[in-house]
Amino acid sequence: MNRAFSRKKDKTWMHTPEALSKHYIPYNAKFLGSTEVEQPKGTEVVRDAVRKLKFARHIKKSEGQKIPKVELQISIYGVKILEPKTKEVQHNCQLHRISFCADDKTDKRIFTFICKDSESNKHLCYVFDSEKCAEEITLTIGQAFDLAYRKFLESGGKDVETRKQIAGLQKRIQDLETENMELKNKVQDLESQLRIAQVSTSPAGSVTPKSPSTDIFDMIPFSPISHPSSTPTRNGTQPPPIPSRSTEIKRDLFGAEPFDPFNCGAGDFPPDIQSKLDEMQEGFKMGLTLEGTVFCLDPLDSRC
Repeated sequence: MNRAFSRKKDKTWMHTPEALSKHYIPYNAKFLGSTEVEQPKGTEVVRDAVRKLKFARHIKKSEGQKIPKVELQISIYGVKILEPKTKEVQHNCQLHRISFCADDKTDKRIFTFICKDSESNKHLCYVFDSEKCAEEITLTIGQAFDLAYRKFLESGGKDVETRKQIAGLQKRIQDLETENMELKNKVQDLESQLRIAQVSTSPAGSVTPKSPSTDIFDMIPFSPISHPSSTPTRNGTQPPPIPSRSTEIKRDLFGAEPFDPFNCGAGDFPPDIQSKLDEMQEGFKMGLTLEGTVFCLDPLDSRC
């Protein structure tokens, strides 16, 4: 698997892993807004979005409107955008949905990231104005992504693809067993027809019972026709079948059944959980790109 996290230059992380795993890192910023973009990554993509939202900000400022202040809470669970006083969550951007993050090298206040919306599946570019700590916020998001990716692998996320492959193999085995059974039935039908033909062509009065034919190992071939049961009957009816012994399914402390690689199928996970695992795997596979770039000067470097 390719690296899930990439950046132009190696930088020292800003926080301890415990701070992002067990708590969150808060930042105050002004929220310029979000706008839909066509691509999940790219300097040119976010540059156009920043220009668009900066222009909208200047119009609102000329009309006397203030740019709303927000609080960012960054952890391995995502980037939350809250109203500072009421702590109401306005946006909750999960890290596996964030694909690109950049800060402005000429304007230390501006930073942005691209996140795939959970409802519309559209790529949205979020733009913020912080107090000269845009690079620190960008690195914090990068560190949180890196930790979240590692935690996903440690918690079994790396087995998602393996489980899919096992499920596919189990389905193939079932198909082969069904095909094998159909072929056996055809062979038995042909053998029955051959015996009938032999009996009908033998001279009258010379019909003698024949023992069942055997294979090269002197074994009687399998027959789907059930033989009379030696179990005593009552009033000509068969006794009810003996119920199979039920075994208690062991569960873990969360009440979930343990994963069995030899009994893996579509029902192992509810569809919503399986789709969530697949989504997280794809998001982390795509990775997060951190970029320090210039948003407001020309000529501009469009390299990603």
